[in-house]
Amino acid sequence: MRIWLVTGASRGLGAALVDAVLARGDAVVATARVPERIAAVSSEHEDRLLRCRLDVTDPDTVRRAVAAAVERFGRIDVLVNNAALGLLGAVEETSVEEARTLFDTNVLGVLSVTNQVLPVMRAQRSGHVLMMSSMGGFASGAGFGVYAASKFAVEGLAEALREELAPFGIAVTIAEPGVFQTDFASVGSAQTGRSIDDYRQVGETLAEYDDGEPGGDPAWAAAQLVAVAEREDPPLRLPLGADAVARISGKLTAVAAELADLA
Repeated sequence: MRIWLVTGASRGLGAALVDAVLARGDAVVATARVPERIAAVSSEHEDRLLRCRLDVTDPDTVRRAVAAAVERFGRIDVLVNNAALGLLGAVEETSVEEARTLFDTNVLGVLSVTNQVLPVMRAQRSGHVLMMSSMGGFASGAGFGVYAASKFAVEGLAEALREELAPFGIAVTIAEPGVFQTDFASVGSAQTGRSIDDYRQVGETLAEYDDGEPGGDPAWAAAQLVAVAEREDPPLRLPLGADAVARISGKLTAVAAELADLA
């Protein structure tokens, strides 16, 4: 039985992952800023679920949650850095204050949680860190620039961590979801406070994204995360969804063409 610690477990992919982990027979420390919002589970799973308050921007709650996980289960085998904020709008429409709030959660919060869990994993000489990025964390685009920048930063951390942690038997995987049936583009994702008329086409594109296809099933994505955690030699990157694969492949193709032209 593996012990998982999942941040942002009260909704979206985080909530789906909690269900998938419990269904597999593993235990999960499900964390959220408001743990009371973490969904109820069947009585047969309750003994393998620990709900904890964890705000990634509050180091005290991070320390307490990790300590509670070790006290209850004795170890942490898989860390899923899932908690994140969204921000939609053109780069010029984004204030420094909005960007700072975003990076406090999406980057510094990830660093805070990871650094608190790693001593546990290093002592075990085993573990797996799953960084929840986005297809935008590999290939940015209009309207997602600052959000994508935060995920680019997460991917940079993860690439370094993979090399640094390999000697201790700790794996690192970056999950890069496409569009899924979550509230990312609505309730869970803030629009920039400033609107510039010259960028109205960007806003119209974002509105189409919000009102368009519902996206993939979070339960499917959660199953892929559980599966990758079971692999003996997990990959560095895990694109989730055909749209993510297409976006990432498109950037790789474009970069390869640019390099060939320079050569």
